[in-house]
Amino acid sequence: MNQDKRDPRDMAVPGDTSRSLAHANDPRMLSTRTLEDRRLIHRHDSVRVQADAFRDLRTSLLNLGGAQNFVTLVAPVIPGCGGSFVARNLSAAFAFDETKSALLIDCDALRPSQHKALGVDANMGGLMDYLDAGTADISDIQYFTGIPGLHLIPSGTTREMSGELFSSFRMRTMIDSLRSDTPNGYVILDGPSALNSPDARILADLADLVVLVAGYGRVTIEQIDKAAAHFEPAKLAGIVFNDIH
Repeated sequence: MNQDKRDPRDMAVPGDTSRSLAHANDPRMLSTRTLEDRRLIHRHDSVRVQADAFRDLRTSLLNLGGAQNFVTLVAPVIPGCGGSFVARNLSAAFAFDETKSALLIDCDALRPSQHKALGVDANMGGLMDYLDAGTADISDIQYFTGIPGLHLIPSGTTREMSGELFSSFRMRTMIDSLRSDTPNGYVILDGPSALNSPDARILADLADLVVLVAGYGRVTIEQIDKAAAHFEPAKLAGIVFNDIH
């Protein structure tokens, strides 16, 4: 994984790791083997260059974001670029710092993947259910991932038309609340592709920074430029060239 900046042995404890935020202090952690099987970086990662790349990306975002916490949208240029892989591991990199926490929100309503990748059984629903129902408590859909400091809001019920929910007052209020309630918490939005879905642009309005993911050898310079043009230049933190899908 490479960045192109523009402008600017854990012991496993048997049991279910899909608890909601009500069990946020659950001490159970995923084993090193499980983390590697799920392609998640960790402190003892044997592929050091990969873990360091995500740490570098985290540091770059912290430098751009300033003293306050912020919301980052991770969006692939096209499907298959590994945007969800980047969003997941960027979230883990934030959680490495014991003074910080990370909340990963799966906003790809058509191709949700984070709950499977993290082994989370979203029995209380997810983002789409929360936005549509209007009654659930946000803590009910925040799940413990087995990684200290990292929680997940899964996408929930698959939706063909999600743009209206992403642009809703309830969505904006939720993001504002998550940002303000946890001063040391960082929110990462795993978004759909910039060139194939208008949802990426809608989500960018809610984010402070945008990271564009280009699949190595999968996209052209023209596609990258076209995707980048969808976002405000001041928000575009950089482009990650990823060869893991």
